Amino acid sequence: QVKPQFESRENRTYGIFKAIVYKTQVVAGINYFIKVQVSDTDYVHLRVFQSLPHENQGPSLVSFQTGKTRDDPLTYF
Repeated sequence: QVKPQFESRENRTYGIFKAIVYKTQVVAGINYFIKVQVSDTDYVHLRVFQSLPHENQGPSLVSFQTGKTRDDPLTYF
């Protein structure tokens, strides 16, 4: 659901957009930190916020880091 938000911010499209691993952080909702494969060798880390269910809002791309590899650790950013 956040692929269009990411592509819009990066001003490009990705043929591959596959989540590899994720971590969560509970706040007033949930922060998801997601490692996403965007090509054979390139990865990005996304921070996605999902608000509480009663707010009826979809996931929102908060921040991202590009230039990652498959072996880079997924940490808070």
